[in-house]
Amino acid sequence: MRRPYWIPRNASPYDFPPLEDALAHPDGLLAVGGDLTPGRIIVAYRLGIFPWYNDDEPILWWSPAQRLVLFPECLKVSRSLRKTIRQGKFTVTMDHTFPEVIKACAGTRHNQCGTWITGEMQKAYCKLHDYGFAHSVESWHEGRLVGGLYGIALGKVFFGESMFSHETDASKVAFAHFVWQLQRWGYELIDCQVQTNHLQSLGAVEIPRQQYRALLDQLCKVRGQMGTWQFDTEEA
Repeated sequence: MRRPYWIPRNASPYDFPPLEDALAHPDGLLAVGGDLTPGRIIVAYRLGIFPWYNDDEPILWWSPAQRLVLFPECLKVSRSLRKTIRQGKFTVTMDHTFPEVIKACAGTRHNQCGTWITGEMQKAYCKLHDYGFAHSVESWHEGRLVGGLYGIALGKVFFGESMFSHETDASKVAFAHFVWQLQRWGYELIDCQVQTNHLQSLGAVEIPRQQYRALLDQLCKVRGQMGTWQFDTEEA
């Protein structure tokens, strides 16, 4: 039985095997070990790899055969969601409270035991936020944080990590605003990692690993913008 590649903890951040070496079962498991230093995480995303593991496991690195992505111009916003956006129930911001967003995303959810957003992961991504790579989007209602998402920006690609919602449509409103903003900044791809019905309902599609890697090679070489955010809700 073939095993995933082992990365020593003190190895170079570039120490990853070819994506084609990822296992078919479990789908996409590529490597085990290493660390969550900013350098290794950024290299992993640039290559088409992401970390995903539980507290009782070593760090696991993944590159599934099919990658769920959203091309920003293909965002689907339902009539009911557009109505919610026009009503202005939620105020949406960016990078106002990254640690609170990732902590909320790590919260245990219905029919789920534990979380893959471990304490170690939270510290690593907060450090990436301090360095300007990780970003959060927040939905507020009556001064309370009720939804949001976070991820990594490289070139003209945004690598989405997780979303949370404490009120109906709170995260969807944040996501829609963010995708429209990414379009204005010239971003061309949003990585959604693995298939979910929720993201597919918003327009995400699956593409083969090889096509995904080719897009990264093209889009991560150009400089992307992630600056002062001025909302424009004309799209709603």
